[in-house]
Amino acid sequence: MPSKLKKNLPLRIALQIGLVLVIYFILVSLLIYVEKDSEQSAITNYPNAIWYSLVTLTTVGYGDLFPATIYGRWIGFIFILTSVGIFGLLIGKLTTLMATLKEDKKLGYSGTSFINHALIIGWNEFGWQVADQLVGVGKQLAIVTNKKDDVDLIQEKYASKMVHVLFCDYNNFDLIKKANIEDCSIVFVNLDDDTEKLVYVLNLKKSFPETEFVVTLENGDLKNTFQAAGVTNTISTKDISSKLLASYMFEPDVAVYSESILSFAKSDGDYDMKQLMITPKNPYVGKAYQDVFFDLKKRYNSVLIGITKRDKFGQKKLIKNPLGDLKIAPGDHIIVILNGKAYKLLRKVFGVEEGYLKIP
Repeated sequence: MPSKLKKNLPLRIALQIGLVLVIYFILVSLLIYVEKDSEQSAITNYPNAIWYSLVTLTTVGYGDLFPATIYGRWIGFIFILTSVGIFGLLIGKLTTLMATLKEDKKLGYSGTSFINHALIIGWNEFGWQVADQLVGVGKQLAIVTNKKDDVDLIQEKYASKMVHVLFCDYNNFDLIKKANIEDCSIVFVNLDDDTEKLVYVLNLKKSFPETEFVVTLENGDLKNTFQAAGVTNTISTKDISSKLLASYMFEPDVAVYSESILSFAKSDGDYDMKQLMITPKNPYVGKAYQDVFFDLKKRYNSVLIGITKRDKFGQKKLIKNPLGDLKIAPGDHIIVILNGKAYKLLRKVFGVEEGYLKIP
């Protein structure tokens, strides 16, 4: 994390440059004041005074203008003495300022305009794998890391229009705002220890109460504890790997299919499971779930398998393949199995990209 001194460096440099310019214009104004009553002097206005000062400071010295009074010559003497120093100072400060701004932009301090993006806090090998999947489906992503070496590696692999990386201390919540956490759709807390994750989520939730979180757990028994702390989704890595392994052992075709639809479709013929938000302009608003099921199958060869609605408390509830005449409403998210070609068509009809989005 940059020190307070470094964070204020651009402001300090700007103030120093401003001070130099103020002193310069004071000297120019004094030069005009002492020369204006002299009949032999042509330095009686700002254009001539500035021209004289510039050719003096740059040591060009055309000799077309010169002070005629004793006080004017003393001011000219000051210009001569400071000619090398003042330009060296200005050039040095401007160079430092440009380098600082460039470094700040590289480290993410200029912020991002991403909206409804995913945010990963904590970076490791697992983070790379998650980022690959998110970028693969076209999801914009912000990454917060406390290791400066990660910044170059992340920026080399991912385009800036898809991934914004921020280098900072994880507990510097003011700086984490540069990742636009308030407008992201989900925050993945990717720290190393379950206890560390729990404490971090509790603290982050105080600053950003509306944020939704997802974490992976080494200890699946802590799932209820994390959900009580405000974590939207918890994933036990051991439970997932054990279930998938068991499936491969006694129903391998199901396991292969499950694994394939969980990853993003790389071609138009590949199948994928996608979550799409229902906007107020969606053609299926107000229609029964079962009618939408048959229409999606007929028009796009896609299979509707579930829907997410919010209860009166604003909590998301996943309903798997519901029966009856459940109505589709704005803000719902439907879950569909479809191939890449069908998704391109459905994306145009729905007017949204895949993934969880906040209600507009």
